[in-house]
Amino acid sequence: MTARVIFNADDFGQGAGINRGIIECHERGVVTSASLMVTGRAVSEAVALSRDHPRLSVGLHWDVWGEDERDFDISDTAAVRDEFHRQLDEFVRVTGKLPTHVDSHRHAHLEPSLERVFQELVKPLGLPLRGDGSVRFIGGFYAQWEWRVTNLEYVSVPFLERMLREEVREPWTEISCHPGYIEPGYTAVYAREREAEILTLTDPRIREVLSELGIELSSFGDYTCQEGLPARERAEERYPSKGRAP
Repeated sequence: MTARVIFNADDFGQGAGINRGIIECHERGVVTSASLMVTGRAVSEAVALSRDHPRLSVGLHWDVWGEDERDFDISDTAAVRDEFHRQLDEFVRVTGKLPTHVDSHRHAHLEPSLERVFQELVKPLGLPLRGDGSVRFIGGFYAQWEWRVTNLEYVSVPFLERMLREEVREPWTEISCHPGYIEPGYTAVYAREREAEILTLTDPRIREVLSELGIELSSFGDYTCQEGLPARERAEERYPSKGRAP
């Protein structure tokens, strides 16, 4: 059995600089998938870029908080369900297809009160949900594990190489990342760390290590095709004009 790794970039659509960083890491690096924030201010640009780069798999990055500028009561499960369907419908409207996977901003869907709710929401779609066990999730490639304390070692080439050697398992593994360029007016706490991620994700050494270890660089679209996911056909009945996601 072959070990396959998916590098998924979160926050696609959040801003123009984020979009640019993700696309650069797709074109020149190892990013194969991205999670789209339909709530982002640059979502239209992100969708246009995804059409220019059809090999980039695009999933739904469910978001109710943004960068702390919105209030949302995640204990209200009815509101959570309604907002999930609203964002899924908006994803299909703007992209013309179903997402290849589902996750959430700040891992909201992994909150104890929401984990089962999201499993119920996503299961009929035949999509992988981050953390559901279908694709092993690794979230260690991140440079701010303590609030406002930056440690770029955790997004360095040696650290990512060690992750690939020690943490990737057969058959499928996702490594999340947050590349992006910082533009004027960007106020998020996780900022310059994004540009450091770009340097690592586009470093030729990472592809060399993948080749050395026999790890296949894959996408969530590849996962969907490989695993079949028969429930997806039932999901597409809800959107009969939309074809299969790549």
